[in-house]
Amino acid sequence: MRISALSAALAVTAVTLAGSATPAAAEPTALTIPLEAGANLHHSTGSVTYERVDGAVNSVRIISVRATGGDKACAWVQWNDPKAGGDGWSSLISEPGCYGGTVEETPNVVIKAPAGHPLKVRLAAYHFDSAEVIHKDIAKF
Repeated sequence: MRISALSAALAVTAVTLAGSATPAAAEPTALTIPLEAGANLHHSTGSVTYERVDGAVNSVRIISVRATGGDKACAWVQWNDPKAGGDGWSSLISEPGCYGGTVEETPNVVIKAPAGHPLKVRLAAYHFDSAEVIHKDIAKF
């Protein structure tokens, strides 16, 4: 009897260990890129929180975006969209953060580009009287 009880206990232990050795499903890991541009009254900040899209080349899911304009500036958070016209940048937020105000959005969108096109994000700050980017910070995803 002792041998069969010992064998049963070993079998239960082996099944338990085998069950716990199975890896759990990997949870997506969110990353945040801080952005900062300008100085003094023109100092603007922003951030983009994103996660990589499993199995997709050069794709990220945008979870949240924040832009705070300087006291004398408006700030947009943009990405280098390969399909964008003009200067090649598309906005990740619907409106800029201006004059010390903050815009925070949770777009939950996937942005992607062809292989070889590095995905980048930028904080672009404009002065109230100009359409030209005055201050910027660019980072890679």
